[in-house]
Amino acid sequence: MKKKMLAIATVSSLATAAYLAIGNYFYEYALKSKRKQGTVQEIMDMSHTDDDFLAKNPSKEKYIDSTDVPTLKLHAEAYLHPEAGHKWVVAVHGYTSHSREMTQWVRGFYEKGLNVLTPDLRGHGLSEGEYIGMGWHDRLDVLAWVNALIAEDPEAEIVLFGLSMGGATVMMLAGEDLPDNVKVVVEDCGFASARSILSYQLKERFQLPAFPALQAANTVAKLRAGYGIFEASAVKQLAKATVPILFIHGEADTFVPFEMIEEVYAATNTEKKKLTIPSAEHTESINVNPELYWKTVWEFVGRFMAV
Repeated sequence: MKKKMLAIATVSSLATAAYLAIGNYFYEYALKSKRKQGTVQEIMDMSHTDDDFLAKNPSKEKYIDSTDVPTLKLHAEAYLHPEAGHKWVVAVHGYTSHSREMTQWVRGFYEKGLNVLTPDLRGHGLSEGEYIGMGWHDRLDVLAWVNALIAEDPEAEIVLFGLSMGGATVMMLAGEDLPDNVKVVVEDCGFASARSILSYQLKERFQLPAFPALQAANTVAKLRAGYGIFEASAVKQLAKATVPILFIHGEADTFVPFEMIEEVYAATNTEKKKLTIPSAEHTESINVNPELYWKTVWEFVGRFMAV
Protein backbone atom coordinates (compact mmCIF):
# COMPACT_ATOMS: atom_id res chain seq x y z
CA MET A 1 0.00 0.00 0.00
CA LYS A 2 2.82 2.39 0.90
CA LYS A 3 4.52 1.69 -2.44
CA LYS A 4 1.27 2.32 -4.27
CA MET A 5 0.72 5.60 -2.42
CA LEU A 6 4.31 6.64 -3.12
CA ALA A 7 3.87 5.84 -6.80
CA ILE A 8 0.68 7.87 -6.95
CA ALA A 9 2.34 10.78 -5.18
CA THR A 10 5.32 10.61 -7.54
CA VAL A 11 3.12 10.56 -10.63
CA SER A 12 1.05 13.42 -9.24
CA SER A 13 4.17 15.47 -8.51
CA LEU A 14 5.55 14.83 -11.99
CA ALA A 15 2.23 15.75 -13.58
CA THR A 16 2.08 18.99 -11.58
CA ALA A 17 5.67 19.83 -12.50
CA ALA A 18 4.97 19.16 -16.17
CA TYR A 19 1.78 21.24 -16.04
CA LEU A 20 3.61 24.20 -14.49
CA ALA A 21 6.53 23.82 -16.92
CA ILE A 22 4.13 24.01 -19.86
CA GLY A 23 2.39 27.00 -18.31
CA ASN A 24 5.66 28.77 -17.59
CA TYR A 25 6.90 28.21 -21.15
CA PHE A 26 3.83 29.78 -22.71
CA TYR A 27 3.80 32.56 -20.12
CA GLU A 28 7.38 33.44 -21.05
CA TYR A 29 6.50 33.23 -24.73
CA ALA A 30 3.28 35.25 -24.72
CA LEU A 31 2.99 37.27 -21.51
CA LYS A 32 6.50 38.14 -20.32
CA SER A 33 7.36 41.76 -21.09
CA LYS A 34 9.32 42.22 -24.30
CA ARG A 35 9.88 45.89 -23.63
CA LYS A 36 12.11 47.86 -25.95
CA GLN A 37 14.52 49.37 -23.46
CA GLY A 38 15.99 52.85 -23.59
CA THR A 39 15.08 56.52 -23.53
CA VAL A 40 12.24 58.01 -25.56
CA GLN A 41 14.72 59.01 -28.27
CA GLU A 42 16.32 55.54 -28.38
CA ILE A 43 12.94 53.84 -28.59
CA MET A 44 11.85 56.20 -31.35
CA ASP A 45 14.94 55.34 -33.37
CA MET A 46 14.09 51.62 -33.21
CA SER A 47 10.51 51.94 -34.46
CA HIS A 48 8.69 52.87 -37.64
CA THR A 49 7.45 56.30 -36.63
CA ASP A 50 6.50 59.44 -38.50
CA ASP A 51 9.76 61.29 -37.89
CA ASP A 52 8.61 64.39 -39.75
CA PHE A 53 5.53 64.75 -37.55
CA LEU A 54 7.55 64.21 -34.37
CA ALA A 55 10.15 66.77 -35.40
CA LYS A 56 7.48 69.41 -35.95
CA ASN A 57 5.30 68.48 -32.99
CA PRO A 58 7.37 67.64 -29.91
CA SER A 59 5.52 65.81 -27.19
CA LYS A 60 5.34 66.41 -23.46
CA GLU A 61 6.25 63.43 -21.27
CA LYS A 62 3.89 62.49 -18.45
CA TYR A 63 3.98 59.96 -15.61
CA ILE A 64 1.39 58.56 -13.20
CA ASP A 65 1.29 55.65 -10.76
CA SER A 66 -0.87 52.62 -11.41
CA THR A 67 -3.78 52.05 -9.04
CA ASP A 68 -2.90 48.45 -8.11
CA VAL A 69 -0.36 47.17 -5.58
CA PRO A 70 2.57 47.22 -5.96
CA THR A 71 2.26 50.44 -7.92
CA LEU A 72 4.00 50.86 -11.25
CA LYS A 73 5.23 54.11 -12.76
CA LEU A 74 3.41 54.53 -16.06
CA HIS A 75 4.64 56.71 -18.93
CA ALA A 76 2.80 58.59 -21.66
CA GLU A 77 3.37 61.37 -24.16
CA ALA A 78 1.00 64.26 -24.83
CA TYR A 79 0.73 66.09 -28.15
CA LEU A 80 -0.94 69.42 -27.39
CA HIS A 81 -2.69 71.12 -30.29
CA PRO A 82 -2.80 74.92 -29.92
CA GLU A 83 -6.46 75.08 -31.01
CA ALA A 84 -7.80 71.85 -29.49
CA GLY A 85 -9.40 73.41 -26.46
CA HIS A 86 -10.76 70.54 -24.36
CA LYS A 87 -10.86 67.85 -27.06
CA TRP A 88 -8.67 64.79 -26.41
CA VAL A 89 -7.86 61.38 -27.82
CA VAL A 90 -6.26 58.73 -25.63
CA ALA A 91 -4.59 56.45 -28.20
CA VAL A 92 -3.52 53.01 -26.98
CA HIS A 93 -0.87 50.88 -28.72
CA GLY A 94 -0.81 47.14 -29.32
CA TYR A 95 0.97 43.99 -28.18
CA THR A 96 4.76 44.42 -27.64
CA SER A 97 4.54 47.90 -29.18
CA HIS A 98 4.89 51.33 -27.57
CA SER A 99 3.42 54.82 -27.75
CA ARG A 100 5.70 56.13 -30.48
CA GLU A 101 4.51 53.46 -32.88
CA MET A 102 1.10 55.15 -32.79
CA THR A 103 2.42 58.24 -34.58
CA GLN A 104 0.50 57.57 -37.80
CA TRP A 105 -2.77 57.71 -35.86
CA VAL A 106 -1.56 60.58 -33.68
CA ARG A 107 -0.99 62.66 -36.84
CA GLY A 108 -4.54 61.99 -38.02
CA PHE A 109 -6.09 63.03 -34.71
CA TYR A 110 -3.75 65.99 -34.22
CA GLU A 111 -4.30 67.37 -37.71
CA LYS A 112 -8.04 67.30 -37.03
CA GLY A 113 -7.34 69.66 -34.14
CA LEU A 114 -7.37 67.33 -31.11
CA ASN A 115 -4.90 66.88 -28.27
CA VAL A 116 -3.54 63.33 -28.14
CA LEU A 117 -2.27 61.32 -25.16
CA THR A 118 -0.38 58.11 -25.98
CA PRO A 119 0.29 55.89 -22.95
CA ASP A 120 2.89 53.13 -22.80
CA LEU A 121 1.02 50.13 -21.42
CA ARG A 122 2.58 48.34 -18.44
CA GLY A 123 5.53 46.23 -19.51
CA HIS A 124 5.93 48.31 -22.68
CA GLY A 125 8.00 51.34 -23.68
CA LEU A 126 9.02 53.45 -20.70
CA SER A 127 6.31 52.16 -18.34
CA GLU A 128 7.27 49.80 -15.54
CA GLY A 129 6.03 46.23 -15.36
CA GLU A 130 7.36 42.78 -16.17
CA TYR A 131 4.37 41.26 -17.91
CA ILE A 132 1.88 41.91 -20.72
CA GLY A 133 -1.63 42.55 -19.43
CA MET A 134 -3.57 41.49 -22.55
CA GLY A 135 -5.79 44.49 -21.94
CA TRP A 136 -7.04 43.44 -18.51
CA HIS A 137 -4.89 45.35 -16.04
CA ASP A 138 -4.27 47.80 -18.88
CA ARG A 139 -7.92 48.88 -18.92
CA LEU A 140 -7.55 50.25 -15.39
CA ASP A 141 -4.22 51.89 -16.25
CA VAL A 142 -5.89 53.70 -19.16
CA LEU A 143 -8.74 54.70 -16.84
CA ALA A 144 -6.11 56.14 -14.49
CA TRP A 145 -4.76 58.20 -17.41
CA VAL A 146 -8.28 59.38 -18.21
CA ASN A 147 -8.80 60.45 -14.60
CA ALA A 148 -5.43 62.22 -14.53
CA LEU A 149 -6.33 64.05 -17.73
CA ILE A 150 -9.69 65.12 -16.29
CA ALA A 151 -7.98 66.32 -13.11
CA GLU A 152 -5.91 68.67 -15.30
CA ASP A 153 -8.77 69.54 -17.67
CA PRO A 154 -12.19 69.04 -16.03
CA GLU A 155 -13.95 70.06 -19.27
CA ALA A 156 -12.12 67.45 -21.34
CA GLU A 157 -14.08 65.60 -24.03
CA ILE A 158 -12.33 62.31 -24.65
CA VAL A 159 -12.16 59.75 -27.45
CA LEU A 160 -10.69 56.38 -26.47
CA PHE A 161 -8.83 54.82 -29.41
CA GLY A 162 -7.05 51.48 -29.38
CA LEU A 163 -5.13 49.40 -31.91
CA SER A 164 -4.85 45.58 -31.69
CA MET A 165 -4.28 44.80 -27.99
CA GLY A 166 -4.97 48.49 -27.43
CA GLY A 167 -8.31 47.91 -29.14
CA ALA A 168 -9.03 45.07 -26.73
CA THR A 169 -7.97 47.36 -23.87
CA VAL A 170 -10.44 50.13 -24.74
CA MET A 171 -13.21 47.57 -25.32
CA MET A 172 -12.56 46.12 -21.87
CA LEU A 173 -12.49 49.62 -20.41
CA ALA A 174 -15.82 50.40 -22.08
CA GLY A 175 -17.48 48.01 -19.64
CA GLU A 176 -16.31 50.00 -16.61
CA ASP A 177 -18.06 52.95 -14.97
CA LEU A 178 -16.61 55.70 -17.14
CA PRO A 179 -16.66 59.43 -16.42
CA ASP A 180 -19.06 61.46 -18.57
CA ASN A 181 -16.02 63.09 -20.20
CA VAL A 182 -15.49 59.92 -22.26
CA LYS A 183 -17.71 60.46 -25.28
CA VAL A 184 -16.86 57.65 -27.69
CA VAL A 185 -14.63 54.60 -28.24
CA VAL A 186 -12.92 53.62 -31.50
CA GLU A 187 -11.24 50.22 -31.66
CA ASP A 188 -9.17 48.89 -34.57
CA CYS A 189 -8.53 45.11 -34.87
CA GLY A 190 -8.86 44.30 -31.18
CA PHE A 191 -9.32 40.70 -30.04
CA ALA A 192 -12.46 39.28 -28.42
CA SER A 193 -10.68 37.87 -25.36
CA ALA A 194 -7.22 36.86 -24.22
CA ARG A 195 -8.41 33.26 -24.16
CA SER A 196 -9.61 33.30 -27.77
CA ILE A 197 -6.57 35.05 -29.25
CA LEU A 198 -4.08 32.86 -27.36
CA SER A 199 -6.00 29.71 -28.33
CA TYR A 200 -5.89 30.85 -31.94
CA GLN A 201 -2.15 31.57 -31.78
CA LEU A 202 -1.43 28.19 -30.15
CA LYS A 203 -3.10 26.51 -33.09
CA GLU A 204 -1.57 28.75 -35.78
CA ARG A 205 2.00 28.95 -34.46
CA PHE A 206 2.44 25.67 -32.61
CA GLN A 207 -0.29 23.45 -34.10
CA LEU A 208 -1.38 22.72 -30.54
CA PRO A 209 -4.83 22.52 -28.97
CA ALA A 210 -5.65 25.07 -26.30
CA PHE A 211 -5.96 22.38 -23.62
CA PRO A 212 -3.93 21.95 -21.46
CA ALA A 213 -1.42 24.64 -22.46
CA LEU A 214 -3.80 27.56 -21.99
CA GLN A 215 -5.06 26.30 -18.63
CA ALA A 216 -1.46 25.91 -17.49
CA ALA A 217 -0.54 29.39 -18.72
CA ASN A 218 -3.62 30.74 -16.93
CA THR A 219 -2.40 29.22 -13.65
CA VAL A 220 1.09 30.68 -14.09
CA ALA A 221 -0.31 34.08 -15.10
CA LYS A 222 -2.28 34.22 -11.84
CA LEU A 223 0.88 33.40 -9.89
CA ARG A 224 3.26 35.71 -11.74
CA ALA A 225 1.10 38.54 -13.08
CA GLY A 226 -1.86 38.59 -10.71
CA TYR A 227 -4.54 38.03 -13.32
CA GLY A 228 -6.05 35.09 -15.14
CA ILE A 229 -6.10 34.80 -18.91
CA PHE A 230 -9.75 33.78 -18.77
CA GLU A 231 -10.66 37.05 -17.01
CA ALA A 232 -9.51 39.26 -19.87
CA SER A 233 -12.62 39.31 -22.05
CA ALA A 234 -13.67 42.22 -24.24
CA VAL A 235 -16.90 40.35 -25.04
CA LYS A 236 -17.98 40.20 -21.39
CA GLN A 237 -17.06 43.83 -20.80
CA LEU A 238 -18.84 45.07 -23.93
CA ALA A 239 -22.09 43.58 -22.66
CA LYS A 240 -21.95 46.24 -19.91
CA ALA A 241 -20.86 49.15 -22.13
CA THR A 242 -22.94 52.31 -22.45
CA VAL A 243 -20.48 54.46 -24.43
CA PRO A 244 -20.79 54.53 -28.27
CA ILE A 245 -18.26 52.29 -30.04
CA LEU A 246 -16.87 52.15 -33.59
CA PHE A 247 -15.38 48.78 -34.56
CA ILE A 248 -12.78 48.56 -37.37
CA HIS A 249 -11.13 45.43 -38.77
CA GLY A 250 -9.21 44.42 -41.87
CA GLU A 251 -10.83 41.55 -43.74
CA ALA A 252 -7.43 39.95 -44.47
CA ASP A 253 -6.29 40.01 -40.83
CA THR A 254 -4.79 36.66 -39.84
CA PHE A 255 -3.13 37.79 -36.60
CA VAL A 256 -6.35 38.80 -34.88
CA PRO A 257 -8.75 36.88 -37.12
CA PHE A 258 -11.33 38.96 -38.93
CA GLU A 259 -14.20 36.92 -37.48
CA MET A 260 -13.57 38.40 -34.03
CA ILE A 261 -15.17 41.70 -35.06
CA GLU A 262 -18.49 39.90 -35.40
CA GLU A 263 -18.19 38.53 -31.87
CA VAL A 264 -17.40 41.87 -30.24
CA TYR A 265 -19.97 43.74 -32.33
CA ALA A 266 -22.72 41.28 -31.42
CA ALA A 267 -21.85 41.59 -27.71
CA THR A 268 -22.38 45.36 -27.75
CA ASN A 269 -25.79 46.83 -26.90
CA THR A 270 -24.94 50.53 -27.07
CA GLU A 271 -24.64 52.87 -30.09
CA LYS A 272 -22.29 51.13 -32.51
CA LYS A 273 -20.97 51.01 -36.06
CA LYS A 274 -18.77 48.54 -37.92
CA LEU A 275 -16.18 49.27 -40.62
CA THR A 276 -14.41 46.42 -42.41
CA ILE A 277 -11.72 47.02 -45.01
CA PRO A 278 -11.25 44.43 -47.80
CA SER A 279 -7.66 43.20 -48.32
CA ALA A 280 -6.39 44.91 -45.16
CA GLU A 281 -4.09 42.83 -42.95
CA HIS A 282 -3.53 43.36 -39.23
CA THR A 283 -3.32 47.10 -38.34
CA GLU A 284 -3.25 47.99 -42.05
CA SER A 285 -6.80 49.28 -42.57
CA ILE A 286 -5.51 52.84 -42.23
CA ASN A 287 -3.09 52.29 -45.12
CA VAL A 288 -5.30 50.24 -47.44
CA ASN A 289 -8.12 52.79 -47.51
CA PRO A 290 -7.14 55.89 -45.52
CA GLU A 291 -9.89 58.06 -47.00
CA LEU A 292 -12.69 55.70 -45.94
CA TYR A 293 -10.93 55.01 -42.62
CA TRP A 294 -10.79 58.61 -41.49
CA LYS A 295 -14.14 59.55 -43.05
CA THR A 296 -15.82 56.81 -41.00
CA VAL A 297 -13.94 57.72 -37.82
CA TRP A 298 -14.86 61.40 -38.00
CA GLU A 299 -18.47 60.79 -38.98
CA PHE A 300 -18.95 58.47 -36.01
CA VAL A 301 -17.02 60.56 -33.49
CA GLY A 302 -18.79 63.68 -34.76
CA ARG A 303 -22.15 62.27 -33.67
CA PHE A 304 -21.09 62.51 -30.02
CA MET A 305 -18.71 65.50 -29.86
CA ALA A 306 -17.85 68.42 -32.10
CA VAL A 307 -14.79 67.74 -34.29
